[in-house]
Amino acid sequence: MEQSEKIKQIIKTLDLEPHPEGGYFKETYRSQGKLNPQESGLRIEGERNFSTCIYFLLTAGNFSAFHRIQQDEIWHFYDGAPIDLHIISKEGVYKKIKIGRDFSNGEVPQYVVSAGDWFASEVASDGAFSLAGCTVAPGFDFRDFELAVTDQLTLEYPNHAKIISRLTR
Repeated sequence: MEQSEKIKQIIKTLDLEPHPEGGYFKETYRSQGKLNPQESGLRIEGERNFSTCIYFLLTAGNFSAFHRIQQDEIWHFYDGAPIDLHIISKEGVYKKIKIGRDFSNGEVPQYVVSAGDWFASEVASDGAFSLAGCTVAPGFDFRDFELAVTDQLTLEYPNHAKIISRLTR
């Protein structure tokens, strides 16, 4: 099957829709249980589900723009080309993690992005697509989502201006 047909099939089969940061997604799980994050010292407001999960699909030439949330986010690799996950920590340290299944070349099948760190992702190398899952705890809510503004993020982390410029909208 041709790659573009496989991508269309994944989008249809998994019922994915465009994500505001780039790529496609579908929420697959939202726990019934809820918590009040203020009682646990988290920096988010309002009640949250214990956990949420999504499918996340990126295609070649597209990217998930730098953004951050106030919870840890666990990335899980499923199919396609490896994912380049770009992270700028709260302390300003940049690192690139390859999420995939070629362990002998340093790829990892899952990775945790720490709460409050800026991160972006893209399909690695010449791949046509990458399919991953993302788990957030406490559960994701768009109230916790912040999409980076190029100029503001560059002012905060001028040493990373090149990657910020390339992976913001």
